[in-house]
Amino acid sequence: MRIRNSAASFIGAMMIATGALAQVTPAAGYTPPDDTPKINVGATIFGDYTYVESPKAKDTDGNNINSSSFNISRAYINVTGNLNHLIAFRITPDISRETSAGASLSGSQLFRLKYAYVQLNLDDWTTKGSWVRGGVQQNPYTDFTEGIYRYRFQGTIFIERTTGLPSADAGLSAHYNFNGNYGDVHAGFYNGEGYTKAEANNEKAFMVRGTVRPFPLGGTMLKGLRLTAFLDEDHYVEGAKRERDLGEITYEHPLLNAGFDLLRAKDRTSATKPQISGKGWSLWVTPKLGTTGWEALIRHDDYLPNDAIHSQKQKRDIDGIAYWVPNLSGKSAAILFDRDSLKRTGLTPAAPNTTNYEVKLLINF
Repeated sequence: MRIRNSAASFIGAMMIATGALAQVTPAAGYTPPDDTPKINVGATIFGDYTYVESPKAKDTDGNNINSSSFNISRAYINVTGNLNHLIAFRITPDISRETSAGASLSGSQLFRLKYAYVQLNLDDWTTKGSWVRGGVQQNPYTDFTEGIYRYRFQGTIFIERTTGLPSADAGLSAHYNFNGNYGDVHAGFYNGEGYTKAEANNEKAFMVRGTVRPFPLGGTMLKGLRLTAFLDEDHYVEGAKRERDLGEITYEHPLLNAGFDLLRAKDRTSATKPQISGKGWSLWVTPKLGTTGWEALIRHDDYLPNDAIHSQKQKRDIDGIAYWVPNLSGKSAAILFDRDSLKRTGLTPAAPNTTNYEVKLLINF
């Protein structure tokens, strides 16, 4: 509760400061910012060809086969812009495949809302890049990490794959940049169910991410080092905890990006059921092969879904090579050839190990 009260005070203070400081008279010679309304339209496409080496499946005649398919797993239409230099917005419809068993629309591409928010920029009164945001928006952690780990088009990040942390949700949040590029803080309250589901009850999730860059000045190999802590405090129902605690170390350099995550999760789906605690870690590195646009991806995830049953383990290895088209001026185009192998032991009911060979495509503009 102390954490939640602190977050509420933080967001409230930023709003009060906005109103108070808005009365300050500009100094002589002040050049007003550009308040011309702007609207930009872009798109994001994830495409792939996937060959399932194991487990084998059966066709309608009972033949053993290796499944394979061409897919468009995700397509976004991004509408972003600003009404003036203070008020910005984003609307992002998400087109995704329906995979629910027995659904009348199973296999169809469905239109849903991924992002829809309004943002009040606080650059006039505090550090550049600080803001307050309301609506369906990114959680404080996922979008930050995927700016360093650029391979969401291969698959989701560690905490999302293992614990189901939603990448976006409806809520109210605030972001503050430290002076001197020393880091930032992003905190907010969210429904907790994620953008794909309606709010189920009166419980709200408090999420906060704090990041420190210990050596922000140029001319040092350590400039790209960042230390991050993330907390997701929520409840399924009253007295039934849903919590994610994560520590992260990331490093960015012209020759490679790398990251290490340490995760703990607590889940109690009902006050009448025992709490299940999980833990795990993930290590990834993306060394660049010269300046030609070629880059390797090496990742290992290790997760224990129930700390009380050490025989239950999930281990995932991803390795591949990607080509990123250079000199696209803020746009992205890449193709990835990878192997994705997941080994699971001790689960009840038993789950098969899987190995996929994939060709993944990203277009973002």
